[in-house]
Amino acid sequence: MVIQSPVASSPLQPLPFGKDFEVFYDAACPLCRKEIHWLMKKDKLKRIRFTDLTAADFHAEAIGLTNEELMAEIHGRLPDGTIIRGVEVFRQLYSAIGFRWAMAISRLPIICQVLNVGYVLFARNRLRLTGRCNAQTCSIHQHPRDPVS
Repeated sequence: MVIQSPVASSPLQPLPFGKDFEVFYDAACPLCRKEIHWLMKKDKLKRIRFTDLTAADFHAEAIGLTNEELMAEIHGRLPDGTIIRGVEVFRQLYSAIGFRWAMAISRLPIICQVLNVGYVLFARNRLRLTGRCNAQTCSIHQHPRDPVS
């Protein structure tokens, strides 16, 4: 999914020269960190800018999004500054490391739908799946019939 300028007051900012793509990732997520480290190794031409959302010097407002939006699903930035999210981020990442065939396959109708649904389910449950769920990060919804303590 492509997002133009998410906030009217936050203009699109281009990437630095030589970078084809920027990915915003959660370095505190063990699964995410593993994927990013693999991508870093594969990025021999250094086409990807890897930006850790949990770094002290990272400020979501600088790209016109909130921390909550960035933590809800993966986001990336194209060279012209356009923000994208979800499965399209992975397509761009894999394309940047030379796996264009994977990008092409991921666009086939059935595969595209499965990837989109699978990623949405993963993103919604990422904190639970990686053992990082607590009262602040995961809301536990009580069923209306459950007694309130």
